[in-house]
Amino acid sequence: MLEVTALPLDELRERTSEKWREYPDDVLPLFVAETDFPLAPEITAALQRALDAGDTGYVASRTPLAASYAAFAQRRFGWQVDPERIRTTADVSMGIVEILRRVTQPGERVVVMPPIYPPFFDLVEEAGADVVRVPLRDTGAAWEMDLDGIRAALEDGASAVLLCNPHNPTGTVHAREALTALGEVAEEFGVAVVSDEIHAPLAQPGTGFTPFLEAGDAARRVGYAVVSASKAFNLAGLKCALMVTADDTTGAVVRSLPIEVEWRTGQFGSIAASAAFSEASDAWLDGLLHTLDANRMLVGDLLSERIPQARYRIPDAGYLAWIDLSALGWGDAPARRILKDARVAVSSGPTFGTEGAGHVRLNFGTSPEILTEAIERIAALVGR
Repeated sequence: MLEVTALPLDELRERTSEKWREYPDDVLPLFVAETDFPLAPEITAALQRALDAGDTGYVASRTPLAASYAAFAQRRFGWQVDPERIRTTADVSMGIVEILRRVTQPGERVVVMPPIYPPFFDLVEEAGADVVRVPLRDTGAAWEMDLDGIRAALEDGASAVLLCNPHNPTGTVHAREALTALGEVAEEFGVAVVSDEIHAPLAQPGTGFTPFLEAGDAARRVGYAVVSASKAFNLAGLKCALMVTADDTTGAVVRSLPIEVEWRTGQFGSIAASAAFSEASDAWLDGLLHTLDANRMLVGDLLSERIPQARYRIPDAGYLAWIDLSALGWGDAPARRILKDARVAVSSGPTFGTEGAGHVRLNFGTSPEILTEAIERIAALVGR
């Protein structure tokens, strides 16, 4: 395991990505899902080789990426993926839209489970379908899928389910049994399940992460997984995602997508993802998970000490903290006050659905020092 630590703030402010250009320098940006760590060494080396060779043309029809991901899935999840059942595209959102266009008709309905990554609502619309909301259930100890609610939506005519596994923003790793049941009810009604698994490499050890296509025979027959190295390895700007299937019928659907869907894959994205999924990057990923484990606990400790009114459940995966600040009386969208008065940018809860009222999403993929200062700034507003 390598030690993975965030870059200093002055170096981070030299970056030109969205996280570091949206707000002035007096704002601590903990909103968009970018991280503050250096790239994994294998990725840097692979990209440098490409630059040195001027290897900046179109992505090839044959690359090592599918085999690299299949080996990664076997090592990390015990998931046996057939490389022949993988196609690439620019990003997970594009993969979701293109698959939804194939498995739904215009005007049909797609189940989403808020609070949910805000673009899910837009992606369903982009695909020509309508959203039907089946919120996650809060048991008091965890969030879980409302399988009865999903069944009711399918009985009412919904024609697909858009799953987030692990879930954004709650960081929930869905139980294998729930995923198996979802596959079975989807098959019963003859609908597809499209599973966004972009946060899968960031599932903490011991959480029991299950890829949807590993959750049973029915899941394999109805499911499509869309995966990427972009969140774990901070590669979003390089544009590469993979669409994975485990059945002849679903595989044929993905193969039927226009070749331009695959040509939108970035050359650097493919090169970087191949390196990210290689065994040589495992030690870096293990180090990152160790750092994020400490950070997710630090958020809990800081909130308990400085903002005890906050409700926060330690996430199973990822680097996003879903925090309920309703008890502070700062309205449905406390992120506005936090930005204005504390100069900390966090994601606004209501954009994740009405279930997000009073909540914020805070990105803890940064240094303990930045996290501490951010929560101290927010705490200073309490009682004012």
